[in-house]
Amino acid sequence: MKTVLVIDDEPDLIKLVDFHLSRDGYLVIGARDGLTGFGHAKKHQPHLILLDLMLPGMDGLETCKKLKAEPDTAGIPIIMLTAKAQEIDKVLGLELGADDYITKPFGPRELVARVKAVLRRSEVQTHTNVLKIGQLKIDYAGRAVFYAKNKLELTPTEFNLLWYLASRPGKVITRDDLISAGRGGDAIIFDRTVDVHIVSLRKKLGGCKSLIETIRGVGYKFNPDNVQET
Repeated sequence: MKTVLVIDDEPDLIKLVDFHLSRDGYLVIGARDGLTGFGHAKKHQPHLILLDLMLPGMDGLETCKKLKAEPDTAGIPIIMLTAKAQEIDKVLGLELGADDYITKPFGPRELVARVKAVLRRSEVQTHTNVLKIGQLKIDYAGRAVFYAKNKLELTPTEFNLLWYLASRPGKVITRDDLISAGRGGDAIIFDRTVDVHIVSLRKKLGGCKSLIETIRGVGYKFNPDNVQET
């Protein structure tokens, strides 16, 4: 049975989520503030976290940042919940490492579908937690990337893009598919900026930047044949 942690200050919403997800076989744990939710995440190691943006004390963005900074919780997928629909709030949550974003009010079908979709992506990602290509090492659980034993300082978005590409070697990923699979269907904003993130990522990859190939007019491909040994 998969466990979902719901961090929201509305008890009725936690009950509603519990009702619909339990019908699909999920075990739901509730927390009404960020600090308590963070403690539950470390203790119970849920398969997924539904995190409200507007929380008393430590808000959702700070809670997300704290969860992604801890090695034992960094790999837990997060879906942000909020009544705010502004694009900037989506960007902030996704940049901090959230996997998807649902705007309140949402229907039960949408909720269950999003949970299942994010968990499917997570299962692909956690099948192997470490990828090694030549001198490049990508540690998913630790959210860390090393090249020639040097740690690369990547943003959460850059890390997620690199992991998604590297875990599908040789497969051409369209821009739309890359954003949808790596960030969730609400992340339309990145459809305009994914190229900027890739440019920045390549600069940080340095000697192994050629691993990420541009497929003109389509998207990108991670090509292990381009690995350079020194």
